[in-house]
Amino acid sequence: MATEHLNKTAPKLGAIDLNLLVVFDAIMRERSVTRAGQRLGLSQPAISHALTRLRHMLKDELFVRSPYGMMPTPRAEHLATPIRIALDGLQQSLEPDHFEPAKATTTFRIAVDNYAAIVLVAPIAAYVARIAPGVSLDFRPSGTLDVLEQLDRGELHLAMGPSAPQGERFSRRRLLQDQFVVVHRKGHPAAKAREISTEHLAALFQLEISSAQFGTEFAETGPAGPKPGAKRAMRAPFLSTAQILATSDLVAVVPLNVAKGMTRSHQLVYRRLSRSPKPIEAAMIWLRRFDNQPAHAWLRDVIARVSDDLRGT
Repeated sequence: MATEHLNKTAPKLGAIDLNLLVVFDAIMRERSVTRAGQRLGLSQPAISHALTRLRHMLKDELFVRSPYGMMPTPRAEHLATPIRIALDGLQQSLEPDHFEPAKATTTFRIAVDNYAAIVLVAPIAAYVARIAPGVSLDFRPSGTLDVLEQLDRGELHLAMGPSAPQGERFSRRRLLQDQFVVVHRKGHPAAKAREISTEHLAALFQLEISSAQFGTEFAETGPAGPKPGAKRAMRAPFLSTAQILATSDLVAVVPLNVAKGMTRSHQLVYRRLSRSPKPIEAAMIWLRRFDNQPAHAWLRDVIARVSDDLRGT
């Protein structure tokens, strides 16, 4: 009986205009009728009319106005991912079998953690600008996002961050593995040593980087266990780090590729640790269904090439 009732009340797929699903997806992404219209190149009345038709067909409000925008109802939340997957699949089937970067005019939305933002974003941007001038890159800080949900919904094409398994629906490729080093100004008393021991590090005044999550576990415990005597002299954002180190006797523990960038722009040097902590790893993850999509495969190849170049320096 329940199945009969559902069959009688559920709308037939052939009765739904595909454009209504495109509008639904745009509102779901933007949480705004106005922004959805701008995204699709339609007027606000046209978007509102389409939403009214879809509400009538599905017998649900779908979106409710709130101080935070158009909030989806539980029914809309349930529909969001299947509709996004269907639209993605249709879009992919209409795209060319190959991707021409020199002629492309697409935008890729990429989530990045602090390490990827510092180490990988600039060389990726330079590479893309050189060979695909019409391609836009929209890098978004992953710390403010529900990355897996946004990948599922197609709001992100790819994410770069910790090297950790994320589920069978995702593909993953490791990009970099980076050792930690100690950075300090040229002429610092610690500069005489080629390597810095755990005991020596504990005796130095350290700068803790507040806006980057790499190295926090090591800063608290170190490779030999807890060090209650570690001297935390200051805590500051990453943007201030190089200048602070260059004008003080503070030191900071950072990944090697981060240190290389700092030493290129400031009078700084780095020293390796005699007992290195567990290295930091960076990987890229994406939805497995995009494995063979030409544009997406090209983007992943670019990121992998940049990472390979960094490993070779």
